[in-house]
Amino acid sequence: MEIATETERKYDVPDNFQLPDLVGAGEVAGSDGAEIHDLDATYFDTDDLRLMRNRRTLRKRSGGNDAGWHLKTPGDGVGRTEHRLDGDGDTVPDELVGVVRAIVRRSPLAPVARLRTHRVETPLKDAGGRTLALVAQDQVRAESAGVETVWQEVEVEFVAGDPAVLDAVEERLFAAGARPARGPSKVSRALADRLAAEKDKAKTKGRTKDPVMVYAGEQRDAILAHDPGARQGDERSVHQMRVATRRLRSTLKTYQKSFPESDLRDELRWLAGVLGDVRDPQVLEEKLLALVEEAGPEFEPAADRVRTHLEKAIATGRRDLVTALDSGRYLDLLDRIDELVTQRPRTADPAKRARKVLAKADLKLDAALESGVEEEIHDSRKGFKQARYAVEILEPEQGKAAKRLINALTDLQDGLGAYQDSNVARGVLRELGKKSFQFGVLYGRQEQVGRDELAKVPALARKARRRKVRRVF
Repeated sequence: MEIATETERKYDVPDNFQLPDLVGAGEVAGSDGAEIHDLDATYFDTDDLRLMRNRRTLRKRSGGNDAGWHLKTPGDGVGRTEHRLDGDGDTVPDELVGVVRAIVRRSPLAPVARLRTHRVETPLKDAGGRTLALVAQDQVRAESAGVETVWQEVEVEFVAGDPAVLDAVEERLFAAGARPARGPSKVSRALADRLAAEKDKAKTKGRTKDPVMVYAGEQRDAILAHDPGARQGDERSVHQMRVATRRLRSTLKTYQKSFPESDLRDELRWLAGVLGDVRDPQVLEEKLLALVEEAGPEFEPAADRVRTHLEKAIATGRRDLVTALDSGRYLDLLDRIDELVTQRPRTADPAKRARKVLAKADLKLDAALESGVEEEIHDSRKGFKQARYAVEILEPEQGKAAKRLINALTDLQDGLGAYQDSNVARGVLRELGKKSFQFGVLYGRQEQVGRDELAKVPALARKARRRKVRRVF
């Protein structure tokens, strides 16, 4: 599957629109070599247009230079991510279904619209002959549910060079009578009435002002957003999906009275666990290889053993994660989360609950530092993580005061986490390096790292307890 970033702008134009001279717009020095294409695209979605409502379009297209299957998803910034596959069958390829599985769940994907487009595509080139952008003049005939719609539009797709060329071209198109397109895509225009009706139903069902429910909904959205990347093994996606899962689980624990489903926390723990089986060895590998590098080149044999052990764990974790994300258990979990976040209870005094969670974390840390028991220190870290997530719920209302406390709790949590990471690292070193001098040296250094990190915790705790930091309460 080919994955590319697409940056384009769309414009509505009148029936008599003529493409203006674009030479001199930015770096455009020529516009010769126009090509004509007749495109025929069938768009697929669920009955309730879940893909469209989540800013995704899936089509099978013939004609042009990129015939085949195309799935467009939101990208970073102004561009969109396009997944492309060859093929002309009538069934959506499994690879593309996997990318949108978290959105469509068990709902079948079927044709919802057909668009036939007569396209005149003009390349805009710089003085050296490099194509900067492609301008497509499209005559569109759309069919959906027996209704036919006809219109004209212009697309400008960025190819290379300075993206500012899009602004320069747009200025000339506006002068010639073009206007920003009414919808983000052709198919959204073809399905406008139906799409609006589905969006209204979803908006009415999910509307809430309760800050706890809003926060829970944001975590649900984050899980869905990072699902495709997690399936592909992207480190950032795995991490962010795990964080969202933990935040949601922590919220259910903190505000138990607002959420009657008690066993949902167990399922979220399961999901966080399979994500952690990928993420934890990734983090550990980075830390241990840095430790070995610092020790010197003579420790390279130890680095090879660490790398082999953890890469195997990562590969196993990735396979297990894909299996989990394709499972009925995961789809059931997503359905239950949807039901959860569309509830409309009013949480009584979220700040009061956050205060209690934070006070409990303070007591746990004091006891743990006094006892020095590793497990108790680890538990205190989990307590501060729960408190931090509870305060995050208050941030939209409390603003900078809440942000100040969140930052302090994050620093404290990270300090406790660094100590815990050292303990985990020593466990791996002990397992891999029995009766090995090199691993014994590394173990000793990591032991010192743990002591140093733990020594920083009291100062971080004092900072997090300052009156001005706790002022949000």
